Amino acid sequence: MKPSIVCAALFSFILLYGSAQSQQSQLVQKWATDTVLKVPESVYFDAKNKVLYVANIDGQPWEKDGKGSIGKVGLDGKIIATEWVTGLNAPKGMGVHNGKLYVADVDGIAVIDISQGKITNRISFDGAEGLNDISVDGKGVIYVSDSKTKKIHRVENGKATVFLENLNGPNGVLWNKSNLYITDAGGLYKVESNKSLTKLADGMEGGTDGIEAVGDGSFIVSCWAGAVWRVRPGSKEPLLDTREQKINSADIGYDPATKTVYVPTFWKNGIVAYTLQ
Repeated sequence: MKPSIVCAALFSFILLYGSAQSQQSQLVQKWATDTVLKVPESVYFDAKNKVLYVANIDGQPWEKDGKGSIGKVGLDGKIIATEWVTGLNAPKGMGVHNGKLYVADVDGIAVIDISQGKITNRISFDGAEGLNDISVDGKGVIYVSDSKTKKIHRVENGKATVFLENLNGPNGVLWNKSNLYITDAGGLYKVESNKSLTKLADGMEGGTDGIEAVGDGSFIVSCWAGAVWRVRPGSKEPLLDTREQKINSADIGYDPATKTVYVPTFWKNGIVAYTLQ
């Protein structure tokens, strides 16, 4: 090969490499709520009603003290109601189906009628101790993690069964495009039809928490200790690290239309919105 061709090829590679480097993902802050929420563990983006639901623990993470609530926040970051629905214990993950908001609440699921703004039903679990995250498929089947018993439960027509067990530290669950994804002890996994786990990425320390699908085959994963990652099969990319500031990043929400990531800050009592770029 002629030297000029070699030089041209090398120059093209450098340009492509530089372009790829410059296109790395990042989170750019849009807004932050006032810090009047009550230990927000989870945030859920409701596209239909154009609102955010926030699970307020308002106490210790696993206590059945009756202090928990669900708040409502506008997409502009303005708090609509700090305590929109009360009567919960230590609420965490949420999912929506057919006008109902399903909330993981220690050892059961609270069912909230969104139009009425009140709890209309509760789903109980035998042996549940630490229900954490929820995802609902298109048919209304609920998947919920139990971080204390290290299981994933499946709820259909109000009946709960054990779907996966003997995990290491399950938390986030996400039903996306006919597949279930979970976070477990620092890793993101796809659950195959035979219930085996395919690892997409690991090494995300600090308590892997929420999962959201970006829509291009990648995922956003939060870690409770204060880190957010973008995961593609076989690789991960850091987006946010607030561990030094002691700001947690718990169970995130995501708006794919505006590429907005909503991060609950737990003990800091607020929600921070970021644009994914």
